[in-house]
Amino acid sequence: MAAKKAAKKKVAKKKVAKKATRKKVSRRKVATKKASPARKKVSKKKVSKKKVAKKATKKKVAKKKVAKKKVSKKKIAKKKVAKKIAKKTVSKKKVAKKAVSRKKVASKKKATKKTTTARRPAARKRTGDPLSGPIHGIDPYKPKRGEEYMSDDQLEHFRDILTAWKKELMFEVDRTVHHMQDEAANFPDPNDRATQESEFGLELRTRDRERKLLRKIDSALARIDDGSYGFCDETGEEIGLKRLEARPVATLCLEAQERRELAERQFRDRDDRYR
Repeated sequence: MAAKKAAKKKVAKKKVAKKATRKKVSRRKVATKKASPARKKVSKKKVSKKKVAKKATKKKVAKKKVAKKKVSKKKIAKKKVAKKIAKKTVSKKKVAKKAVSRKKVASKKKATKKTTTARRPAARKRTGDPLSGPIHGIDPYKPKRGEEYMSDDQLEHFRDILTAWKKELMFEVDRTVHHMQDEAANFPDPNDRATQESEFGLELRTRDRERKLLRKIDSALARIDDGSYGFCDETGEEIGLKRLEARPVATLCLEAQERRELAERQFRDRDDRYR
């Protein structure tokens, strides 16, 4: 019986301990339930603070963007103003340059007018002949009043002109011969050879023309000796001192020369069988 009573007491003690543990658990739950709203409130406050901070940062970023836009607009406006000022300065410079150029042109015109007005009296003093200067180193002939055409003085004057002209041509012929003898070389470069041949060809062509001119000079000297110099071969009229001064080897008067040139122009393009 005593053992049974002891076992009952132990079971009762266990029940009491279980009840105490249950009470402690219920108390803890109640404490946690009471503490959870506070924690929730604290977390909500933290979330709200974070949202407020995010809104503030967004407002700051928006303000910075607005400030940057304003600064960029100001810079663009300043650049436009600077461009307008630069254009105005460039236009002013162009206007100034045009004015300066106009002034220079006007001053040059005035200077040319002054020079022309200053030179006109000197031009009036001249006779107006294009052959007023020396011809082959000989001054033009000045006929005397009542002098006969193709007198001895005139023939001697034209003889001097023709001999001086002949000497110049002969000197050029000798110079060409010596030049071709001295500079004639077989260059290794074909371009150099081609240029040398072209130069020699031009010189020989000019000498050929001068050779024909030498024949005319010799015939003119022969006419001086015969006494037929200064008269036209076709009409027999006087050629004239001015024409002979310009062309000492002339054999035709001005009218006959014009007729011959007209005939050459008319029959130049025709075939030989129609001549």
